[in-house]
Amino acid sequence: MILMENLAFGRGFHFPFHSTLGEHLFPEGRVFPFFIEENTMVQVVEAMSDAELLGVIVGGKTAVRMLQDAGSITALLNHSIAPYDPQPRIKTRLLAAKELVRRSLLERLCQGNALNSPSSVRDYLRMTLAARDYEVFLVLFLDAQNRVIKSEEMFRGTLTQTSVYPREVVKRSLFYNASAAIFAHNHPSGVAEPSHADETLTQALKQALALVDVRVLDHFIVAGAGVLSFAERGLL
Repeated sequence: MILMENLAFGRGFHFPFHSTLGEHLFPEGRVFPFFIEENTMVQVVEAMSDAELLGVIVGGKTAVRMLQDAGSITALLNHSIAPYDPQPRIKTRLLAAKELVRRSLLERLCQGNALNSPSSVRDYLRMTLAARDYEVFLVLFLDAQNRVIKSEEMFRGTLTQTSVYPREVVKRSLFYNASAAIFAHNHPSGVAEPSHADETLTQALKQALALVDVRVLDHFIVAGAGVLSFAERGLL
């Protein structure tokens, strides 16, 4: 238990930290420019370095090694954790933290107009697809207000390709009573450029969905940390 003296109010405040958390929040020689009060936990966490923050979840030494191997927090979150070979317990904690962030992003897209949050769409798709070592075709089904009704991985393939059936996409759009759709698939190769097959497929899906009054808003390709938009490229 750590006792921090509140000099402004002349009283002590106890934080029931576990010892490991306390070591990461208040490492030796680290000085925080504020007094610890009941509502300052957020400030403490925000003042931590990437390694210290990750260390709360996986332990200090492991955090440093994982960041060195990955190169950045972004790379660590958007790629498979397997190459860093953490212990099963540590891997589970990190995967759980990553999944909470991913679900939070999807929750935001379900509550508001997805077109007003393009960065959230990209971040969600990146966290969902970037780590896959095989191609996945995902569809975001949206209502008339462009809120996400459902995110569904419809097709899975190999390292270099996957088969997509427009008829099945139309069936699922009708099942969810969707008004619009956003497509996404990943390129495990790390190259985000669309192929001719990608462009042909997008047009075929667009034409098929137009028959049931479902708009195609975009098609994203996720390759590592990069996300390419067909709409921004003028490919829709």
